[in-house]
Amino acid sequence: MNKKIILNIIMMLTILLTVSCQKDDFAFGDINSPTNLKVTAEIVGKTATAPNGDGSGMVKFTAAADDAISYKYVFTDGTSENAPSGVFTKRFTKTGLNKYTVTVIATGKGGVATNTTIDVEVVSNFSDAEAVAFLTGGTSKKWYWSASEPGHLGVGQNDNDASKNYYPNYYSAGPFEKAGSPSSSCLYENVLTFSLDGDQLKFELNNGGATFFNAAFESVGGGNSGSDACLTYNTAGKKSVSLSPSESVVMANPDHTTQTRGTTINFSDGGFMGYYIGQSSYEILSITANRMVVRAVMGGNPALAWYHIFTTTKPTQNPVTDYSKLVWSDEFNTDGAPDATKWSYDLGRGDNGWGNSEKQNYTNAATNVIVQGGNLKITAKKEASGGADYSSARLKTDAKFAFTYGKVEVRAKLPIGAGTWPAIWMLGQNYATKAWPACGEIDIMEHVGNSQNLIHGTLHYPGHSAGNANTGSKTIPNVSTEFHVYKTIWSPASVKIYVDEDLIHSVPNDGSLPFNSDFFLILNVAMGGTFGGNIDAAFTQSSMEIDYVRVYQ
Repeated sequence: MNKKIILNIIMMLTILLTVSCQKDDFAFGDINSPTNLKVTAEIVGKTATAPNGDGSGMVKFTAAADDAISYKYVFTDGTSENAPSGVFTKRFTKTGLNKYTVTVIATGKGGVATNTTIDVEVVSNFSDAEAVAFLTGGTSKKWYWSASEPGHLGVGQNDNDASKNYYPNYYSAGPFEKAGSPSSSCLYENVLTFSLDGDQLKFELNNGGATFFNAAFESVGGGNSGSDACLTYNTAGKKSVSLSPSESVVMANPDHTTQTRGTTINFSDGGFMGYYIGQSSYEILSITANRMVVRAVMGGNPALAWYHIFTTTKPTQNPVTDYSKLVWSDEFNTDGAPDATKWSYDLGRGDNGWGNSEKQNYTNAATNVIVQGGNLKITAKKEASGGADYSSARLKTDAKFAFTYGKVEVRAKLPIGAGTWPAIWMLGQNYATKAWPACGEIDIMEHVGNSQNLIHGTLHYPGHSAGNANTGSKTIPNVSTEFHVYKTIWSPASVKIYVDEDLIHSVPNDGSLPFNSDFFLILNVAMGGTFGGNIDAAFTQSSMEIDYVRVYQ
């Protein structure tokens, strides 16, 4: 290679490096620490005769620096606050005249920072020593959701309507309402501890590992269901707490002295009282040594206010009504056809595929239903020719056995394959005179092969049927390779659905619902349809195997 070529290559590399450096400089700019940081403190209410303020304890801080893009204030009470504009108003709540040293951090490009301090001396006349004593018991005290109390969680309007803005007029939870579903039951695991560290009020939330998130904030916990949900979330660590006078709309009500205490609890570092609504300030409406009612405006939606009730004695839910007297069963110990004194069949293809666009034809042939080796086997099969593409079986105790209230246990292993839809369920015996859904339906177990291992428990009744049914679900491992006990405990108070001992769903029962008269049992395996979905083209056959069906009262 000649010298001229080598020289040209070197020149080109030099130019490229120069251009590259120029582009980098253009992208990042100079990284300089902020300079000339200045902070002012304006004490609210300061006059010649009141040099330390009007007693509110409020101070407006303003910070400015060259090359700064954000500011942070750090206070000696353990709290801190980011202030991108440099302006922040702090309420100091320690009673009397006190001097505070405030650290101000100015941050520039690339995270480089400069800090300074400023001293302020301000007077605060606000105190609520009684509230502190109630919260902490003088040292430390644990609080729990008052789950047995109606309205322990509720929401209402937040406006100037003095007749409605101080109670949950939109929604109030019933006793232990959130215990009925795994998506909300974590709420009642909360333990809220208020304590004193010297004269500093502290707070710690033990959420048991999961927090109940309002749907608007579930993304904070990594959720995307569009509904309120229990999500894994770390709340460890103590928060500093300050008390301040309430400034809510309730304080403007003519009768506010009977509607609110007028004290607000403020938590540092995003602290919250168990239900995540994007808020860290809670107005105390009332408090005693063992009961507290608070109100908090919803984060991001100031039209709503949430209400929480807490107690110092953790409520215990009345034990689920259990039933122990065996009144009916089939152990499937005799090989051959199912016992005709206990079971009859639904046959054929039904109206519009049994109302769900199902693809099977129900038969009572031994190839579809048989007792064998101590188990009932209901087999869905692909048919080679003629009639429906698939065959299966549906057994029922209609007009042979029906009952009101009790415990049903069915030990079963489920079929596998996309498009399979096994079900263990009950229907109101009065279906001939009260057409579905008025007769009521209790689905103890439904499973679809297109969502392997996801077990559904569902109730259908007027206003809540088909796609709008009252349902819950949970993933249970190995449902098609192992036997599990599918169970419902049905009482005048509730209908609870379990897999083994795991609660899948719970619905409160009352006289307005159709779950207070006789129901009969149904066992079937459907194929495809509105819930079963697309069927695997390679599917040939698969069975639901049932060890026993037992009913207790």
